[in-house]
Amino acid sequence: MKYVIDSCTAFKWFLTEQESDEARVLRDSFRSQFTDLIAPDVFPIEIVHAITRAERQKRITPQEGAELVEDLFQILPTLYPSLPLLPRAYELSSQVRIGVYDCLYVALAEREGCSLVTTDQRLITNLPHSPIVSLDSV
Repeated sequence: MKYVIDSCTAFKWFLTEQESDEARVLRDSFRSQFTDLIAPDVFPIEIVHAITRAERQKRITPQEGAELVEDLFQILPTLYPSLPLLPRAYELSSQVRIGVYDCLYVALAEREGCSLVTTDQRLITNLPHSPIVSLDSV
């Protein structure tokens, strides 16, 4: 099975949050090559941004953050260029007032004919006719 995975879902691989167990099951399925995960090329940037935010919030130390960044490179999904996705991402963002970054993931799922796995309830609610599935349904 092939899925687009967004950064908010994948971040749960690194820090324990609500739904981290489910996210790690998906990660392990990817590692075992039972599942194919893809993402726009902004994915690692968004993950590292979330790691630095966790550091500023004192949820992790700088050393732990550096280790998580290294871990990220061991488990990257297949990355696709964002530029070709931007026109559709802009269209979606403009229609439903959701950030362009989030809409890049939706645009990739549409283009690749697969589902976007997310824990972002706002995406699920505001784009009900898009190829979006919640993490708990995977």
